[in-house]
Amino acid sequence: MDVTGTHIWYYFICKREVWLLIHNIAADQDDENIDLGRFINEHTYKRNKREILIGNIKVDRVRKEGDQLIIGEVKKSSRYLESARYQLLFYLQTLRKMGINASGELLFPEEKKTETINLDNESDQRLNAAVEDIRKIARQPIPPAPKKINFCQKCAYREYCWAEG
Repeated sequence: MDVTGTHIWYYFICKREVWLLIHNIAADQDDENIDLGRFINEHTYKRNKREILIGNIKVDRVRKEGDQLIIGEVKKSSRYLESARYQLLFYLQTLRKMGINASGELLFPEEKKTETINLDNESDQRLNAAVEDIRKIARQPIPPAPKKINFCQKCAYREYCWAEG
């Protein structure tokens, strides 16, 4: 199973959502948070907009500064910073495996913030463990039980997990 940056992003927030994504259970596509994320991605940083698909990763922004390749990931807010960092680190790791050394930037346009990200041995090992755990989650016949977390309020799966039935 190919693990994607989206799987990594949700793994560090909600393992149940990872299972739902992998099993093609669609989130509420009319959810305002999904719409807002699409809008921010399409309408910010237009000058450096060079979204590219490389294997199983889709990078929001790519640019070059001298000899350094810099990939950027645009996020609505820094609220889920760990997930954002590991998603970008996953992209850097994937590129490194292809023989491409790059550094990363997390971009938070609404907050006017940027964070530089570089892959090191510790994050590389943690990513490898996360990828193995995602594959293990994918093989489970049912999703992990829902756990109430702050993310639930804005999650497009909230009705799936918390509807009274």
